[in-house]
Formats: sequence, C-alpha cells, structure tokens
Amino acid sequence: MTTTGIRLHAPAPGWSITADVVVVGSGVAGLTAALRCEAAGLRTVVVTKARLDDGSTRWAQGGIAAALGEGDTPEQHLDDTLVAGAGLCDADAVRLLVTEGPDAVRRLIETGARFDESLEGGLELTREGGHHRRRIAHAGGDATGAEISRALVEAVRARGMRTVENALVLDLLTDAEGRTAGVTLHVMGEGAHDGVGAVHAPAVVLATGGMGQVFSATTNPSVSTGDGVALALRAGAEVSDLEFVQFHPTVLFLGPDAEGQQPLVSEAVRGEGAHLIDADGVRFMVGQHELAELAPRDIVAKGITRRMLEQDAEHMYLDARHFGAEMWEHRFPTILAACRAHGIDPVTAPIPVAPAAHYASGGVRTDSHGRTTVPGLYACGEVACTGVHGANRLASNSLLEGLVYAERIAADIAANGLHARVPHPVPHPEIPEHPLQTPQARFAIQRIMTGGAGVLRSAGSLAKAADQLQRLHTDAREALAENGRTAEAGVDTWEATNLLCVARVLVAAALLREETRGCHWREDRPERDDTAWRRHIVVTLNPDRTLAVHTTDTTDFPPTLPTQAPQEQ
Repeated sequence: MTTTGIRLHAPAPGWSITADVVVVGSGVAGLTAALRCEAAGLRTVVVTKARLDDGSTRWAQGGIAAALGEGDTPEQHLDDTLVAGAGLCDADAVRLLVTEGPDAVRRLIETGARFDESLEGGLELTREGGHHRRRIAHAGGDATGAEISRALVEAVRARGMRTVENALVLDLLTDAEGRTAGVTLHVMGEGAHDGVGAVHAPAVVLATGGMGQVFSATTNPSVSTGDGVALALRAGAEVSDLEFVQFHPTVLFLGPDAEGQQPLVSEAVRGEGAHLIDADGVRFMVGQHELAELAPRDIVAKGITRRMLEQDAEHMYLDARHFGAEMWEHRFPTILAACRAHGIDPVTAPIPVAPAAHYASGGVRTDSHGRTTVPGLYACGEVACTGVHGANRLASNSLLEGLVYAERIAADIAANGLHARVPHPVPHPEIPEHPLQTPQARFAIQRIMTGGAGVLRSAGSLAKAADQLQRLHTDAREALAENGRTAEAGVDTWEATNLLCVARVLVAAALLREETRGCHWREDRPERDDTAWRRHIVVTLNPDRTLAVHTTDTTDFPPTLPTQAPQEQ
C-alpha cells in the first residue's frame, strides 16, 4: 500500500491520547461500532465533529428497514434492494445486510431504542419507496433517527466511554509499514483538549457520514463536508461509486435561493398515501412506474424534475390533506412542525417540494468486514461503499447498513487482534504545503456542483464543472507558489478543502460514466448500458494531487487488501 504523503496544512499536534480503536463519527454506525468494540474489551475513543447527538442519524425521519413483519423475508428485502441498486449492488453484501439486519435491530432495541408499536403490541411497520412490503420500523412517528441517536448516546455515556466532541478529524497517521496508527484532529473550543492533537490507535473506524454540503441545497447537516472520504483519499485509500448521489425527491421548497440544510419531507408520507401533484392537481407519477409515488427515489426525483422542466416550475406539490389533522399530529409531528414553521399547513394545503442532495451511495471502498484498502482503516455508514447500495440506495437501508456493518467491523478488529499492536506513527515525507481553500470557496463549490452535477447532468455540464473546480484547485496552488503561503489553517478552510476534494472525484466519475443508471442521470446518455458500464468506477489520489480513475473489470470488487487473513502482529 502506497501513501500519497498529502496532508492538510495544520499545526503539529500539541497533545495525544492512546487507544486500541478510535471511531470517528457519532451516528448509528459510529456509536454502534464503538459500543461493540468496548464490549469486546477494546479501549475505544469516539471523536465527533459536533456534539455526540448532532450527526446525520438524528435527522433520519422515515425509519430502519428490516424483514421483521409477518410474511416478510430477507429474500424479499434482498430483491427490492437489488432492483433499486440498478445492477451494481454486491449481492453478497446485500445478503449479509438483510439476513443479519433483523437481529441487529433487535439488539438496537435491547440497547434502549424504543420503536412505535401497533395496537397489538408488535412493531408498527410502514412502507417506503421501492419496498413491496411494510418493513420500515419507525419511532416517534417521524423521529426515528432522533430516537436511535438518543438510545446510543445514552448507552455510550452510561459506559463512561471516552469521547472527544467538537473535533474535526484531519489526517490518518501511519507507521513505517504504512499501517494505520491513529488520526490527527482539531478540537474546537475549550475543554480537556484544544487545538490540534492526535489519537494514537492501530485501528481507525471512519463513520463520518456524508458529503451533502457539496451541493447548495441538501438534507444533510452543515457538518457533512466529506471529511472522511477526503481523509481516506489523502491516506491512499480507494473510493468508489461517488457519482451516485441520491437526491431526495421531496424536500420542502424554501425558494430558489435557499442554501444549506433543507427540511426533509419523509418518504413515509408517501408510504402512508400522500400524492405528488403539479400546480393543476395532476398526479404525474401515475403511469410512470408500477409503484407511482412509491417508486425508487431516483425514479421519483427524475419524475419531479421532468415535470418541473415541462411546466417551467420551481417545484411540485405533495398532497396529504386527506390525512386530516389527527394523523398529521400523531404520525408526522416533526414534519408538520417544520412545514408550519415555514408558513405551510399540510392539513389544509399541499406542500411545495423539490429534490435536494440527500445521500452518497458511494464512498470509501470496503469489504464485508468494513476493511478499506489501507491496513487498519475501516469505514461504515454513509462514508463507506460496502456494495450494498449499488447505483441507488433503497429507502431506509442506510440506518440498517450502518448498524450491521459497524457490528461486523467491531468483530473483525477483536478477532484479528489489532489492539495488540502498539501504534508507532512516523513522520510523513517532507512535501510542499497542501494548498487550502478559502472559506468563500465553499459557496463557489456548491454553486458549481448544483449547476453541473445535480439531478440533471450532461457531458457539457460536467466538463464545465470539472474545469471550474480545477480552476479553484489551480488558483490555490498558484497563490501558494507566489506568496509562499495559503489560506489560514482552520475549520472553515479545512472543510472547504475537503469539499473541493470530494467534488473533483464526484465529477470525474460522473463524467466518465457515459450512461444513465440509478441516481446518476445523464441527459445526453439517457439509456442504461450494461455492456459497457455495469461496473464500478474507482478513484485514488496521486502524490501530485491528480486523480487516478479506473473501472473494475466486472461488477465484483477486487479484495481490499492483498490477503484477507488475520494480519500478523
């Protein structure tokens, strides 16, 4: 394994702590991995960018999918997942997900998560897009993520696990053999640690969430700036399928100039019978797919976008007036409150909606145990590409994937005895300073990506986006060469630099994939081409900061490491 030698420009660590495992992220994936590692007797440290309960998980409204209902089976869940993934799912990875998923959900309940129950006392299950059965468990009506986050955070705190909050992870530390030796991080604000420090550990679990902030409008929180993917690329890891960004079809439309995190109107609203309509009240999804409004998300997002283009409209509408006030207040209290906060009452009026960036189906490439191509570095949750989602994630599979693969990672770390290896980080070779982007570049990147790599893409729009992103990259390098310095090191500049890194990879992959598949929609290549493109696009970062892009020979990924046997100590 060859490291790039590229690191974010930052002060040298002023403090350090040692652990067996450091988990970066505090969503369902990160906290589950941490709890399972701690239960296996491993000294575990959790590092999170905000507070423990401030990640993407708590924003999840719909629920968690698993074959828990009467008559449902893992095989049926597998079939629905494969259909949504448009020919690029790893069937073995999906089978692991759907077979281990039900018990993983039960263990989550044992941890303290309380899901809504039916009058008969069992789990109250609902449907979402792409599912042919009711298999979505939810909590608090539409506050599933918040409940899961609450339960896991309470479990972590009850066990007295060491946590470092308000900490932005910077780069991976490695030893002389190129194996993982921990991370550097910057703690924001006052506390036991402040400024740049390090956690020395032989195993690092990336659970940093998504990269939705690369677009102007997203359902992701402001902390979702692709930090984990960018760190992995700088460490020499492979990233795959980043072109497959899922745009949630029904995000509350707040105006054409709205930026940042937008309120989500859960797919479960359509699962309970809401209809998509245009300004004339026409249900335009009927006849486009057998499931109409409950088609997979890419189909619905494209249907909404097409109708908007046809009618020169900025949004469509989601009509659930027939639910009545009681159902809205009981089943969807969070969405009801969000709509009313913006002057819309869904009890009496349709909700204006439009697609917005929601979920990255690709990420850091892993195997079935969460191992990346860097020894000792693991990834799970939205930052990872396990092969489960393929070209398009099936609704409510994300929480389940984080849960299942986090458990598998903890089991692998314990079984392979990684904790027995004492980490000895070595200095990286002296290289030119990595140019940082200014804080203002964040908004430029978002505008470029929204205009050129959004729901609708073409060779022209992607090439223009690639050129504009390259100009930002080149300008920073030229400024560094001319002035001998770059933008001031800090959270805003590190985040903007990470966003530019993941944006360049996304656009390069999208430009190369000359077809429409899953949530990747090329206007100039409207057909799916299985002969040429039923394969994955893999990207790595070269030491000179250029991108190395290649496709796999088949739909199968090669092994992440030369040997998958337990590592020698």
